[in-house]
Amino acid sequence: MLAYYVHDLDPLIFRLWDNVGPRWYGLGYVLAFLAGFLIYRVLVRRGYADLPLEKVSDFITGCALFGVIIGGRLGYVFFYKPEMLREPMSILRVWEGGMSSHGGMIAVLLFTLYYSWRHKVSWTNLGDNLVVTAPLGLFFGRCANFINGELYGRAANIPWAVQFPKELTENVVEANRAIAACAQIDPSLNSSDAIVAAVRHEPQVKEILRTILTPRHPSQLYEAFFEGIVLFAILWFVRTRLRQPNGVLTGLFLVCYAIFRIAVEYFREPDASLIAGFTRGQFFSFFLIAIGLAIIVAAKMRPSFPKKMSI
Repeated sequence: MLAYYVHDLDPLIFRLWDNVGPRWYGLGYVLAFLAGFLIYRVLVRRGYADLPLEKVSDFITGCALFGVIIGGRLGYVFFYKPEMLREPMSILRVWEGGMSSHGGMIAVLLFTLYYSWRHKVSWTNLGDNLVVTAPLGLFFGRCANFINGELYGRAANIPWAVQFPKELTENVVEANRAIAACAQIDPSLNSSDAIVAAVRHEPQVKEILRTILTPRHPSQLYEAFFEGIVLFAILWFVRTRLRQPNGVLTGLFLVCYAIFRIAVEYFREPDASLIAGFTRGQFFSFFLIAIGLAIIVAAKMRPSFPKKMSI
């Protein structure tokens, strides 16, 4: 029998006291915004972006705040966890995880349209350069999901499978078995949350969970690779090596992201009820493909190109 890795990463980088301290999830977003800012500036300097260099920080900050954070959180609530509306304050606890990439994309699109209207800049040019930076944000976000031990994959018997203790919070049978076994070590381990926390520093708890938890695909890392690294490489190549009309990269991003998401979702445990046999992520991605293709066709029919601004 393979000795699978029992996930024991701490979501906190370090603890100030108890459960308070900076989190890897938050650092992931900081790194995503910083990478987006730096890459966008590079694209401006190379003449691919019509946005003046001095306005890059304002634009990226707006996308981060109104698009990714607010849109991503509200998308998660409406698409995956509408029951959170019964407890509105829970919506604000973003540090606990729970963001929707589809919701974030919709909100970023709306903000980009507003920003282009407000500052008289081509929205397709804004979008084309923004989507080049987006996969880096997806990469850091998926890495943060893995560190948090959330959004894990389906059952698997592959050598690199991972056993995620957070599974106990969703599987009553496994949770009862774990509580009964761990209570013999420490009576205070009488809840799933207590066991999840204890596995990070109690070797005995980890060995108990090794016999209870289901080995699963580390689908967060699959997504980080395909939606992050591979997608960034594709968009960077097209942006810097092929002369394409404004809008093509935006459409290409939507199509490629959707294809990768649909494929990787087959390895990810559904975190909401299925729609017509597809996961929520797959179902919404079909619409992204249609929208992306429409944007590409429109861009090809009425081509316009970056103004090659000099800095």
